[in-house]
Amino acid sequence: MKKLNPGERAILITASFGHLMCHVNMLVFPALLLPLTRHYDMPMATVLGLSFYMYLLFGLTALPWGMLADRLGGRLLMAIFYIGSSLASLSAGIWIHSPFLLSICLSVLGLFAGIYHPVGLGMISKGISRVSMGMGYNGIFGSLGVAAAPAIAGVLNWLWGPQAAYICLAGMNFFGLALMLAFPISSTKKQGPKKRQEENGNARAFLVLLAAMTLGGLAYRGATVILPAYIEIKTEAFFHWISSALAMDFSRNLGAALIVSLVYLASMAGQYAGGRAAERFNLKICYLIFHAITVPTAIFMAMATDIPLTILALIYFFFLLGMQPIENTLVARFAPKKYHHSAYGIKFIMTFGVGALAVKMAGRIEASFGIESVFLALGMVSLILVAVILPLFRFDRKPPMRHHA
Repeated sequence: MKKLNPGERAILITASFGHLMCHVNMLVFPALLLPLTRHYDMPMATVLGLSFYMYLLFGLTALPWGMLADRLGGRLLMAIFYIGSSLASLSAGIWIHSPFLLSICLSVLGLFAGIYHPVGLGMISKGISRVSMGMGYNGIFGSLGVAAAPAIAGVLNWLWGPQAAYICLAGMNFFGLALMLAFPISSTKKQGPKKRQEENGNARAFLVLLAAMTLGGLAYRGATVILPAYIEIKTEAFFHWISSALAMDFSRNLGAALIVSLVYLASMAGQYAGGRAAERFNLKICYLIFHAITVPTAIFMAMATDIPLTILALIYFFFLLGMQPIENTLVARFAPKKYHHSAYGIKFIMTFGVGALAVKMAGRIEASFGIESVFLALGMVSLILVAVILPLFRFDRKPPMRHHA
């Protein structure tokens, strides 16, 4: 297999840490949902709504950020991502005692965090010859960020309160800027064969894929925003058993945060498996299988508690997040290469912009039918998603891309 050259490694380092921070930025809030609910003495659905514009801007700004990156390059946009996210997180920590000001700070955080996906993934697709491998490793760091967010937020909230979580987040974002300076990116021009660079472009297939990715965004955002609270509520017996076994007295919020982190850590293996599958097997078949497995798993999660729920969550997120390298490789295949930043921008304006509606959906379902019904709804969304994937088999009948030395 072809190894990465120094320029490709610099791209992968910057993009991977950016992916980690992007998800930490977005998932600290769900881990603090119940502590903030108690702090503000407000209904959970109302506090959940404070994050709506953060998730909305996270998605809606992806296309303009991607178009800007196509003109200015990825390096400048990644620096803006780290600086803006750092300042927004610091502001959230300072003004966390005001729900209104916190909502504004979260919205600004979502605005700058929206830079990452179109820019970071575009840098990988343009600057790394082994696209699927790059997407797989990048996805692993994204999953690490998803796993780290509830653990970081849970521990800091337990020790010093929710304010400390956002102040720490500011420092982590600033470290990303220092990492960029330590590993400067010289070019995002791919060194692979010219023919492979031109094997992209299928507008109709991209539109079908875009519909599937939009539904996937609803499933992802709905699941991640509700999982910490769901685990805290539904694992009471498991929590008491662990507390007795360890002879330790710690908060249920911290216990739930650690369980959620374990669940998300498992998705790192899913990202690696997805990246390997994308290099070795038919992309569309892998994409279909990964999403199909999430359908029954989500439905069973609505009925499970304690250890069975934890096991089901491990399986669910292994496949829900593990399909991302496959999906991102499909985007690179179906979109014209010169517009890859914009293509990923279109993807994430739909997956995270429209996906932000899952925040409202989850809040209303929880208030009307109970928190268990959220996962029933997510299972139905994934079922529709699987049906949408099927027309992809009419397009792009060439064998999957393979990479040789």
